[in-house]
Amino acid sequence: EPGIERTIDHFVAAARRAERAGFDFVELHFAHGYLVHTFLSPLANHRKDRWGGSLENRMRIAVAIARAVRAALPASMAMGARLSCTDWVEGGFNLDEAVKVAAALKHEGAVYICCSSGGVHPDGRPPAAPSYMVPFAERIRREAGIPTRAVGLIDDPMVAEAIVAEGRADVVALARAMLADMRWPWR
Repeated sequence: EPGIERTIDHFVAAARRAERAGFDFVELHFAHGYLVHTFLSPLANHRKDRWGGSLENRMRIAVAIARAVRAALPASMAMGARLSCTDWVEGGFNLDEAVKVAAALKHEGAVYICCSSGGVHPDGRPPAAPSYMVPFAERIRREAGIPTRAVGLIDDPMVAEAIVAEGRADVVALARAMLADMRWPWR
């Protein structure tokens, strides 16, 4: 499995570059149809070896990457991960599995999970309503016992504040709101 070992080594090398560049933390991107998400999702992962099949096997690469990256970084540098918590397709990666992956990543040293969704299958149809992914952050926070970042069409400051104040997530990430109005946080 030299290809998988090389992939793990590439994540480690990227993390070390982030450290040398002066970043405070690294985020492992395990979402949106990128490589590690394709291992996590049974819709994309059709392997018959120890990297496919059961959730334990499908998440093996994510856990191995997290373990190797954590070991390569100084203790003062935080590591988090971004997950697609559901594929939005029947039989795909789902929130029950995401909770288990989040707990395993916490065990390997992740200090937060950014809770996103989708990206691996063309039939995935998220509802795309304001705050539609917040329940993912809430459940992972509660059941995996790890801080979470909520994302997804959060563009109202009062809603963002309520998500954090009510303990549904520890952090709210903004994208469209900031692109539309760079002074959004000041208000």
